[in-house]
Amino acid sequence: MSSPNRKSPESLQDRLDQVMHLLHMPGQSPAEEDELSPAEELAREQRNQELQRKLEELHPADVAFILESLPLEERLAVWQRVKSAQDGEILLEVSDAVRETLIADMDSQEIIAAANNLDADELADLAPDLPRDVVRELMDTLDAQQRERLKSALSYDDDQVGALMDFDMVTIRDDVTLEVVSRYLRRFEMLPDHTDKLFVVDYDGFLKGVLPVKKLLVSAPDELVADVMSEDPVIFAPEDDAGEAVQAFERYDLVSAPVVDVRGQLKGRLTIDEMLDYIREENEADVLSAAGLREEEDIFASVWKSVRNRWAWLAVNLCTALIASRVIGLFEYSIEQLVALAALMPIVAGIGGNSGNQTITMIVRGVATGQVQVAHARRLIRKEASVALINGSFWGVVLAGIAYLLYANVPLSIVLMTAMVLNMLLAAFMGVVIPLVRMRLGRDPALGSSVLITAITDSGGFFIFLGLATLFLL
Repeated sequence: MSSPNRKSPESLQDRLDQVMHLLHMPGQSPAEEDELSPAEELAREQRNQELQRKLEELHPADVAFILESLPLEERLAVWQRVKSAQDGEILLEVSDAVRETLIADMDSQEIIAAANNLDADELADLAPDLPRDVVRELMDTLDAQQRERLKSALSYDDDQVGALMDFDMVTIRDDVTLEVVSRYLRRFEMLPDHTDKLFVVDYDGFLKGVLPVKKLLVSAPDELVADVMSEDPVIFAPEDDAGEAVQAFERYDLVSAPVVDVRGQLKGRLTIDEMLDYIREENEADVLSAAGLREEEDIFASVWKSVRNRWAWLAVNLCTALIASRVIGLFEYSIEQLVALAALMPIVAGIGGNSGNQTITMIVRGVATGQVQVAHARRLIRKEASVALINGSFWGVVLAGIAYLLYANVPLSIVLMTAMVLNMLLAAFMGVVIPLVRMRLGRDPALGSSVLITAITDSGGFFIFLGLATLFLL
């Protein structure tokens, strides 16, 4: 069998189409099994073997993509045909929501067999989604070192370095020559992924420095490790924030980095693939949070599960929409007297909402990168207010000109321009305040931000425009 390949998006989509074609051929559904003739049963078995062969050719991440792209019944049919040796790696690659459906289809022994092929850091990623009795049984199957590493990884929060570090690394001493190191490395069948440096430790496991592989390759074989190693590498502690580690990897172009405890003892390492996975997960969480979704959702999840995931912020949105409607209700008489107000007020609210979302996106991004703190609030409010004033004035004049062409009413055009400027100032202020207040309260600054800013700019825009119109036009 050929080794799994990483497929391009185009060929991967072709494989998905092929898998779906095989699943939809006659005789593949469980309901049809008892009705098949011997010839049809043979054809069905051949199709199953073809399906299994196609899956074996794929990298676990690509199989995960296919599983995530299938409805539940078809997903489980494919999952049952995946080679058991790949189960653990595929479970790590699929989304949390899809992983839940796959684990529910496995018995305890299947789960343990899949987990036994994983390293301690990978088990730590999988353990929170496993039944507790399975986790306890799994712990009993591990050797003392693996059990201790697993407990260590599980003791940290998801956003800490300790939860992301792995333990698969190469350590050497500083009192040996590079020739000895080279001979030592040749004893490995394969080096750990992303091995761009070797970790130099003493006999008690305390980190003394790192030896970049490129130095090993270009330096004289008789030189000592101590003479060519780097003694001040970028290091992390298990308690460090994972987001800050991501920024350090980007800033210093790191591929791997050591993780040491407060005493300086080497505990593990961070690698670029873990950082990329963390970035992807955080980005996905931010996108979901901005839309008011509580958790990642399986696109083929049951109706009721999707309803439970979405209802909370829809309820908030309904309340804010009712508030906006009552604001309009306060000015029913004004709208009756000047019908043009009804046509123009959505423009003020819509532009204010877009402006507020631009501001809130920049602030949330700044919080995520560590560039924005609560102490920056006043300066950011002044800056965003200035931007809103300039944009509001320019586009307010443009909108006022259009309103004059439509209604030939100068006072109405002036009120419209003024309302545009004031609502954009409100949007700028709230776009800064909302995420910073949530940050100050220890909440996710992105959660529901677009819902809140839209609600405020809608209600505020209606109130400002209709209020000004009532005061100056009627």
